[in-house]
Amino acid sequence: MDEAFREFLGAWPAYRETMALDDLRAREYARLDATGHVYLDYTGGGLYADSQVRAHAALLGSEVFGNPHSANPASQASTRLVERARRAVLDWFDADPGTHTVVFTANASAAIKLVGEAYPFGPEASLLLSYDNHNSVNGLREYACCRGASVDYAPLTMPDLRIDRAALLARLEARTDGPRLFAYPAQSNFSGVEHPLAFVEEARARGWHVLLDAAAFAPTNRLSLRQVPADFVSVSFYKMFGYPTGVGCLLARLSSLAVLRRPWFAGGTVNFATVHARRHLLAPREAGFEDGTVDYLGIPAVQIGLEHLGAVGLPVIKARVRCLAGYLLRELLAMRHDNGAPMCRIYGPVTTEARGGTITFNLYDPEGHLLDYRRVEELANEAGISLRTGCFCNPGAGETAEGITDEDVQAALDSGEDMSLPRFMQFIQHRGGRSAGALRVSLGIVSNFADAFRLLAFVRGLRDQSRLAIGEVTFDIRSCRVIRDGA
Repeated sequence: MDEAFREFLGAWPAYRETMALDDLRAREYARLDATGHVYLDYTGGGLYADSQVRAHAALLGSEVFGNPHSANPASQASTRLVERARRAVLDWFDADPGTHTVVFTANASAAIKLVGEAYPFGPEASLLLSYDNHNSVNGLREYACCRGASVDYAPLTMPDLRIDRAALLARLEARTDGPRLFAYPAQSNFSGVEHPLAFVEEARARGWHVLLDAAAFAPTNRLSLRQVPADFVSVSFYKMFGYPTGVGCLLARLSSLAVLRRPWFAGGTVNFATVHARRHLLAPREAGFEDGTVDYLGIPAVQIGLEHLGAVGLPVIKARVRCLAGYLLRELLAMRHDNGAPMCRIYGPVTTEARGGTITFNLYDPEGHLLDYRRVEELANEAGISLRTGCFCNPGAGETAEGITDEDVQAALDSGEDMSLPRFMQFIQHRGGRSAGALRVSLGIVSNFADAFRLLAFVRGLRDQSRLAIGEVTFDIRSCRVIRDGA
């Protein structure tokens, strides 16, 4: 590994400027190396620093905190911390508190759902999505369809899986009299593509509201809402800094929040409600959207996490992720079986330009047959490597990448009522040798060269393994080699 590291530094000298992250890993994330764990699932969930947990525990032990929906001392103490965290989030995303607010939610999906259920969809309204969207964003179409709104998708280009700008602008130019909502991710959770933030202003200039999904983008990029004037932004804090896991938020322009019409009310969201008159008056701003009691003990940990991320520095994290991603892309693409056949197919960009540290790929045997990603994951588990498999709740990007058509999907649905991803995978593989799932590795705050090296050693261990033989092998963690059972 030492020789490989020297070669890596020659190709990616900027990595030398991120060495402080190695000290951070030893100090704050020692559990990784103590357990020999290669964690490569940062898009699934970030890792917390030991000091975050200690600081939160110390805060909770410093005072008495109670439900903030009151005026007693314990309630006031909780309210102060929640509002302090709200301001910290606004500051982090460079949002003016006079024009924006933060609605705390359980996660990014809940933030998106708030917009979907309250957006004024109707027969004259339009919803535009990109093919590259998490299912939590795709779910908006159900609210739109139920109320008679039109729904359309902006396609992706091949092979980079970027939003087709010309096709997008053509759809944004469509004239309708009703409200219009465009939703897309700042960074793909499937391919790692960083879609242009300029789409936000281009859409708003044409009369669209914009919901920007920043869940995969925010862990390694700073987002300024003064520069990127999205109407709504969904954020997942555990993906940014690992802890707490039960808190996300919707960042919203106050003028856009006023457009939403909530279909229900709950405790904490109303200034007044009566049973006799069957009336209610919704509370203003964020209070009208924070249903029930917010996680008043967990929310203060958000500010602690932001302070931790700020102290480390997003530019340093971004630089390291870029170097490691470039290394992995190069090495994976270079892998060959003895007969010269490529081992790996990358979905999306094969360079580091306008992409993050999420790499999705599939492996193939010497005859070009797809290796079952589920079996590869089992072998990775034996090797102490945490990666992710499946479609990553992003069917549109995967369908585009594999050329899966409407006819393919309909034929699969017609084959039986108990359709699932495993069954769909088998169906698609038999229908042309394509895949309905893949392997995904993603880099983050304390990823290092050793993580990347061990992943590559694991993948190389599958060299010359046939799709039939892979079910009969196990992984020897000491030699980083795949061996046959009983060998």
